[in-house]
Amino acid sequence: MAHGGLDFFRATPYFDEEMPPNTSLSDFSDYSIKLISALDKQDWSDVDTLEKELLRAWKEGSHIYICGNGGSAANALHWANDMLYVIAKAGGAGMRIMALPANTSAMTCLANDLGYDQVFSAQLATFGKKGDVLIALSGSGNSPNIVRALKQAGELEMKSFALLGYSGGACKELADVVIHFAVDDMQIVEDLQLVVCHMLARALAKKQNHGK
Repeated sequence: MAHGGLDFFRATPYFDEEMPPNTSLSDFSDYSIKLISALDKQDWSDVDTLEKELLRAWKEGSHIYICGNGGSAANALHWANDMLYVIAKAGGAGMRIMALPANTSAMTCLANDLGYDQVFSAQLATFGKKGDVLIALSGSGNSPNIVRALKQAGELEMKSFALLGYSGGACKELADVVIHFAVDDMQIVEDLQLVVCHMLARALAKKQNHGK
């Protein structure tokens, strides 16, 4: 098998420990305890910074781009839905937001012709401009296509944010603002990505409702 066999897929473990063959109610309780602990320990100050930047982009009509792989790609689409529609339920337009993993035709074309490491950066090179915002979602912070996207955002003078797990990886040094979940568990990290999305959706919807 290419890429070093199954070891390739174990580069960033999805589960933080070997899963037993059978589950019990205590397993579910353990997961909820771990998630609650991660929420309690998290510093949310950089989420406030992201909210202010999104509000600026929303008011100015700048574009927001969001990307991720796997579960983070699915979360990117969820973010795009909430920022496009949910925050604008009170009336008016939502944000000009694009989930870069959403266009499967473009993704497969770029992956085939340029390489998977460029599937996001090549889109940004075409669409992005100064004043736009990039939000990168990554568990490890070391995915080559996320690293390249952040570098491309920097070249375009876009404001970049990265929501990262584990140690934060290479992306921790590339993003303008890092929201770091110091958790060695991909599923908890993905949960927290959506928690931040919903925090922001509520906060921004409130601004919309009060015209601020």
